[in-house]
Amino acid sequence: MRPPRSRRRHGAVVILAAALAALGTGQTLGAPAASAAPPAPAPSTAVATAQDQAARAIAGALRDPAFRARLRTAALGSEEVPVTRLAGSALKPALTAADHRIAAAKGLDGQVGSLLRLRLGDDSMRPALTAGSTPWVAAAASDDDTAAVTAYDSLGRAHPVDARTAPAHPVYVVDIDGDQALAAGLRVLGTELHRLGVASRTPAPTAARPARQAAPRAATAASGFWTTRITAVELNDDEEPWVKGDAEIYALVTGFGQDGKVRVDPVDMPYLDNDGTVYRPNQILVNWSNYKYDLADAVMMEEDGSTNYRDLAKAIATALLTITDQGAYIPLVNAVLDAIPDDWWTDDPDYVDSWYTLARGDNGTRVGARGNGRLTLEPYFVQEF
Repeated sequence: MRPPRSRRRHGAVVILAAALAALGTGQTLGAPAASAAPPAPAPSTAVATAQDQAARAIAGALRDPAFRARLRTAALGSEEVPVTRLAGSALKPALTAADHRIAAAKGLDGQVGSLLRLRLGDDSMRPALTAGSTPWVAAAASDDDTAAVTAYDSLGRAHPVDARTAPAHPVYVVDIDGDQALAAGLRVLGTELHRLGVASRTPAPTAARPARQAAPRAATAASGFWTTRITAVELNDDEEPWVKGDAEIYALVTGFGQDGKVRVDPVDMPYLDNDGTVYRPNQILVNWSNYKYDLADAVMMEEDGSTNYRDLAKAIATALLTITDQGAYIPLVNAVLDAIPDDWWTDDPDYVDSWYTLARGDNGTRVGARGNGRLTLEPYFVQEF
């Protein structure tokens, strides 16, 4: 289940980004480029196309009884199947190529292994799959609001399937490993923000889903440092298509660093799968030794599969580097949200909720500005070894 999203527009950022691109190429803004190459497809389009091509290839391979049986056993026994490893020699090149296109579209080329995963669309399909029905294969929907998805049978025929009501016929869904993609993406985001002049703590590699994020090790005092810890978190219920998997949630904590410059710290929240569920992670959200003021903001986002993390870092840095310390805390939530161009909000990094002016002494429940999320926070002192 995924929380709802909203879309925002920030024309000034788009214009500034275009101006910077023009300067970088020596082109006059507004002048047509000579023999310009066609623009690259948007990340959302590139990822959706690669997933659809993988779905059609897998569907065709199901004509092989041995592969069909092997995949059925794996799908019935696991929530997600790393299908590239199960593919035979005839199928593997197509899936490997799709994997590479997805990683490149997300700015993760060279940073992550195979991302393609396959899962059974809904538990209600288990009896039919167990009984031996040859499933159809569909790519995960590219938009939360989609009414139908296309599923392919083993003969290559397309079947429109209702995205809200799971069909009786079993359907395999081709998606990406959101946890792996998000963990790698946040590391790229932190590295790129540093390179672009915005201080950021690059997240360490994330362990398996139940793992909790370790407390940051940076400190300003020999005895330890104060943090704000999440003792409970909940997102409101929101009906989602069966073809979608679990949410992949992260937060961008923003404020002014000790040097007076804006900083952004990504925080992975791999446990936060479903809305309507209370999670108790005891996770560090803010390390106050990194910040000049006893106030910070948090923007909670959902990674929906198509985010290009290098582009996200550039957009955020372009907006935040124009904000200077005026000797008093300035909320940065709106600047972060406005930094993301409007066309990125088609199943890209969805806005979940935001918390303005989190205080170092906060102790209790804070409802997000959208009313979609609830954080229960407490001050927590991290003792140094």
